[in-house]
Amino acid sequence: MQTLHIDADELGLDFDRAHRLADVVADHLLHARGGAMLLSFWDALRGLESPGGVSECHVGCPVPGWQDYAQNRGGTLMVNFSQGRHVFCYRPIDD
Repeated sequence: MQTLHIDADELGLDFDRAHRLADVVADHLLHARGGAMLLSFWDALRGLESPGGVSECHVGCPVPGWQDYAQNRGGTLMVNFSQGRHVFCYRPIDD
């Protein structure tokens, strides 16, 4: 999975704003493949992942559950804000 790292600390993005920006970036990068579909996310500030509970069986694993979930469902793009504060995983729609 390719990762786009965005250092946006000075912008003070909360989760919702980071999510909206990640959607726009992912749609732009995956435009030639029909756009982007969000598969999973991680919000480190709240300890919130989606889908919920996917990390329960990944304790001690090098790959977190939300990332493994996306990789095993065709995820090709990860948008990572501020070194893991907010992370969003996408797949192309036309795959």
